[in-house]
Amino acid sequence: MLGESTDNPDGEFKISFGYQCNAHKGGSCLVPNEIENLPGKFPRNSSFSRLSGAALSANATLANTNICNGVIREEILPSWDSPNSFRRILSSPTLSRLDVLSSSLQSSMSNLSCSPSTPSPPEYDSSSLRSMSSPSRNEGFLNAMEVQVAGGAAGEDRVQAVCCEENGWLFCAIFDGFNGRDAADFLAGTLYENIIHQTNLLDCELKKDVTGASNGFYPHGPFQYAFEGARNSHLEKPPAGTFNKKNSSIDNSTKNGPIPDSPDSFRHRMLDSLQRAVSQAENDFLYMVEQEMEDRPDLVSVGSCVLVGLLHGMDLYTLNLGDSRAVLATYDEEDSEMKGCGRLKAIQLTDCHTVDNELERTRVLSDHPDDPAVIAGGKVKGKLKVTRALGVGYLKKKNLNDALMGILRVRNLISPPYISIEPSLNLHRISKSDHFVIVGSDGLFDFFSNDEAVMLVHSYILSNPNGDPAKFLLEQLVGRAADCAGFSMEELMNIPAGRRRKYHDDVTLIVIILGANQRTSKASTWVNDHATSELGLPRFLQGQGYLRG
Repeated sequence: MLGESTDNPDGEFKISFGYQCNAHKGGSCLVPNEIENLPGKFPRNSSFSRLSGAALSANATLANTNICNGVIREEILPSWDSPNSFRRILSSPTLSRLDVLSSSLQSSMSNLSCSPSTPSPPEYDSSSLRSMSSPSRNEGFLNAMEVQVAGGAAGEDRVQAVCCEENGWLFCAIFDGFNGRDAADFLAGTLYENIIHQTNLLDCELKKDVTGASNGFYPHGPFQYAFEGARNSHLEKPPAGTFNKKNSSIDNSTKNGPIPDSPDSFRHRMLDSLQRAVSQAENDFLYMVEQEMEDRPDLVSVGSCVLVGLLHGMDLYTLNLGDSRAVLATYDEEDSEMKGCGRLKAIQLTDCHTVDNELERTRVLSDHPDDPAVIAGGKVKGKLKVTRALGVGYLKKKNLNDALMGILRVRNLISPPYISIEPSLNLHRISKSDHFVIVGSDGLFDFFSNDEAVMLVHSYILSNPNGDPAKFLLEQLVGRAADCAGFSMEELMNIPAGRRRKYHDDVTLIVIILGANQRTSKASTWVNDHATSELGLPRFLQGQGYLRG
């Protein structure tokens, strides 16, 4: 464990965990140049060397959610939560957490399928998908006999990290809940399993595509093919490090057809699998809300932003709904060749789904041409600043809005849904230029721009190569929030959650260190040459004040 938490129940870091790849060997986890040519085998390492996570609560939450008859709170989340360290768990080959949840609710919720009144497209329907002959949980390319897990809750936020170093992948997720933590808890209890289920189905599709292939293009099965693509993208610099599903060079005509002789089709299908998993989570959650809103009408207003990062070989997939961010720290190869040093820069891998984003604002307005009050007071229907999120059913379905009383109900719900569930999906191919990734909820970027966050983490890594950069960045945020409020850090941290929300939001973040250890020294040249403060920070980081990224 890299991080530790304090004992103060009010002023504590609710979550602080760390993981070191191959720590007992002192090595990094780069995908090797050669992959073992055996059917269904994976490289036993990945493209990251270590990671750390930290979270601090500001919102008061009862944290006693009883959704889904209490199964998520009592049976599922305890098996996931490990807020102060990674721990090893076995993956069951026969009974997943979704099976447990589904079995527990079968009598009242009919296997957690979509509401009959709002059927999903066939490819997203849970009852049809889960009735198929699903592969064993040990056979899919994201499955393993055992994984390392960490995470927990801080205020209305939830964070998860699942690492399978043996098979070369890392899953991390931040669920930034609002109006309660029920949606974030639901996601924490189900989304990872939904993704595993969807990737198992993808694996079945890949196997069907390669069955009977006469050219022997997949002599060792679809797993080998997927990692061959990851290996080749590492050896050859891709034309563009990042592509978006909607604006990529992938040929859409291959999406549902046979796999061409290119790993891009696998990557596109992987993005589709992530989207189907989120769509299924949305259907299941809103159906659950409909079943329970008579007893708990507040559930119709509960929602969550979603940020998922999946590092699979040399491919980093990101999915987001809302205003959380994934920011890549990389250095400019051309600048390095010209000046003999690498200039570290920040690249945002995710889109921001708020009314402040002009593209999102335009989309929302164009989707509701007959509603003159679609954006009021800088919020969607005067209620919500984010434009895409899971849950928040009262802005999506009239019957859920009708469950609210008085001023809580939205007037003139003319053309729902007003909040989209369509995520932004991106793929970044990890290169030797990439240093680390910061995955954080919007509370982090209330105080730091992307560049500031990257430089703070990098300066810390230089002086503390075995330290906890996530906890350090959170401490810097507390310091800045205290300065803005006119408090000392101790005074701010002693303010109880709920009241402290006046000064900062719930903050959750994960820092993923990519590649080999030597990258730190190479990418650090510019920072070292230009550092001027006692902490080794560039000049523009020495000032204080409130900056919004």
